[in-house]
Amino acid sequence: NDHRYDGASILVTGPNFGCGSSREHAPWALQQMVLKVIIAPSFADIFRNNALKNGLLPIVLGESEVARLFDATMAFPGFSLTIDLERQTVASKDGALAFGFEVEPFRKKCLLEGLDDIGLTLAHADEIRAFEAKRLADQPWLA
Repeated sequence: NDHRYDGASILVTGPNFGCGSSREHAPWALQQMVLKVIIAPSFADIFRNNALKNGLLPIVLGESEVARLFDATMAFPGFSLTIDLERQTVASKDGALAFGFEVEPFRKKCLLEGLDDIGLTLAHADEIRAFEAKRLADQPWLA
């Protein structure tokens, strides 16, 4: 509720973030707050997977790295971070803090291309239509 953070798109938080929020509504609610990235030492598995499937990037950093981000946020009004998903880095605007993070190649591709499960399926629309046409020709009684 601190107005210094109005409009922030990155949330820095403690360990096991998302524990107990096993539905997609948790990432949806965070996105409605304009959050795009959450940085924590760890995430609940179900939350992490739902976040990734819905375009929200959960970044795992070590506890000491997260503590440094908390300290910088409190010490410097207007402190901001830049997330570079392609390079997999988190950095302060002045470059004084910079950390790498891991993300699975498939999830990275989906996030960079804006693909959710429906988008992934639609990327194969021509193949799906060809399969359906062949299936209908081979089994016309299914029509």
